[in-house]
Amino acid sequence: MEAMPKKVKLLAVKGGITQQPDVMAIVNAANAHLTTGGGVAGAIHHAAGNDLYRECQDLAPIRPGNAVITKAYDLPNEYVIHCLGPVYGKNKPEDVVLAKCYRNTLRLAEKHKITSIAFPAIATGVFGYPLEEATEVAISTILEELPSLRHLEKIKFVLFSQADLDIYQKKLAEVQ
Repeated sequence: MEAMPKKVKLLAVKGGITQQPDVMAIVNAANAHLTTGGGVAGAIHHAAGNDLYRECQDLAPIRPGNAVITKAYDLPNEYVIHCLGPVYGKNKPEDVVLAKCYRNTLRLAEKHKITSIAFPAIATGVFGYPLEEATEVAISTILEELPSLRHLEKIKFVLFSQADLDIYQKKLAEVQ
């Protein structure tokens, strides 16, 4: 008989994605070329240093829903998993593309035996995905994937504003 998956801790915190030393990997809400940009991508590239940019050059471009993994360099983590979320109103169906982004990120984490990961609110910034809808997709996709997770023990959502944190905490309270 196959062993039951261990309990994975899901939590949401307010903060910056680059200041999460308690996780092995952070997730970059990347652009297709994996370059520095605004928001999460800019913060991660700035904090990680030029070596991250150099490693990303060989991995780009990526398509919406895809994910790639790199070292974290000057960040307090071991890895950065870069995923490209959908541009709301353009990459249709948006919910399928966003779910694929989370699914591919979790599968890369499992492949690399990552035990803890921090996600930002993917695609909700300049890509325009409404936060409440994106939160629903993120959490439901992660819940669907939980039975297949063998290494992950902690999944953290790191939100920049109190309003965003409130939405994530409310949704997590509904499912836990």
